[in-house]
Amino acid sequence: MQLSPLLDELGTYPFARLTHARERAVARGVRLIDFGVGEPREETPAFIREALVRAIQDEPVSRYPLAVGLPELREAIAAWLRRRFGVRLDPGIEVLPTLGSKEAIHGLAQVLIGPGSPRDLVAVTTPGYPVPGRGARSAGAGVVEVPLDPQSGWLPAFDALGPEIWRRLALIWVNLPGNPTGATAPLAFYRELAERCRGEGVVLASDEAYSEIWLDGDPPASVLQVEDPTHVLAFHSLSKRSSMPGYRSGFVAGDPLLIAALKQLRPSVGVAPQTFVQRASIAAWGDEEHVRETRARYRAKRDLLLPAVRAAGLEPAGGEATFFLWCRTPGGEDAEAFAERLLAHGIVVAPGTFFGAGGEGHVRIALVPTLAECERAAQAFAGFSQ
Repeated sequence: MQLSPLLDELGTYPFARLTHARERAVARGVRLIDFGVGEPREETPAFIREALVRAIQDEPVSRYPLAVGLPELREAIAAWLRRRFGVRLDPGIEVLPTLGSKEAIHGLAQVLIGPGSPRDLVAVTTPGYPVPGRGARSAGAGVVEVPLDPQSGWLPAFDALGPEIWRRLALIWVNLPGNPTGATAPLAFYRELAERCRGEGVVLASDEAYSEIWLDGDPPASVLQVEDPTHVLAFHSLSKRSSMPGYRSGFVAGDPLLIAALKQLRPSVGVAPQTFVQRASIAAWGDEEHVRETRARYRAKRDLLLPAVRAAGLEPAGGEATFFLWCRTPGGEDAEAFAERLLAHGIVVAPGTFFGAGGEGHVRIALVPTLAECERAAQAFAGFSQ
């Protein structure tokens, strides 16, 4: 039997390695507090679960969901974008529901790059979410890693790419607010980058899954706020905003030509949320109070942990958005070695190298355990620092 060599090239997904490390620690009898994987563990609000139950009861015959999603969901998403960002999109041609955002992010390169494509490169940031790069490689594209600069607030310097790279670029990925850094970007950043991408014939894709989890300051901007949406796509998800990771519900919005291309591909893949999940999503996009409450809980966990994290020798180095603490290791210690030392004290964090070479010397702490677990973790960090 022959398997694709790409499987060996991609290797094990970084967070699968973290799972294995946790299992080994548990086998040694270590009681863990897991800040590693950024999966929200907040309770899904009751009104969303109730909407899901009603939708199941109202659908005695379960049918295949259409790839374009329910019109009511597209309208609810467009209404939320109007309220949140002040942008007006046509729900019929500029909005497409997705099965969360991960699968849509992974698959975008397939729409833009094929055998013999003159544009065969995808730019991603480092440190950064690994899925855009892995998706690009699965589509046969080359990956260009653009370092994030801590001196400029962890923003990427795409201007540093030479003209020969720009001529081959099909797609540029940004992730702001950023995983793992928590960085945000001013609207001017999106406007300048979108204008450059339009001029160069490059698609600008913005992963905005954390746009609603800012803990201080002003609400983050969206790439959809640029005046001309040509060549622009934004990806959003309910996983973080509404504590719905298991529901797998998100959307992509922007350039109608790109949305049309995605609509052409997606029926072949069969990746639309179930109808009852879509109806629960309509309820979620229509409410903001639960999002404010979620932000307040993450803020309380951050404020509780920060003194203990600093006492352990870690220095917060990221921004104020997302539920991540992005921290420099003491003395620039190797990220994976430091994470292993913390693991021996029952604290699981993600080494910065899981997010690319640009993450060396850092770890990411995801504020997803309960407040009670964070209190216990603060004591564990204190023990680690002694």
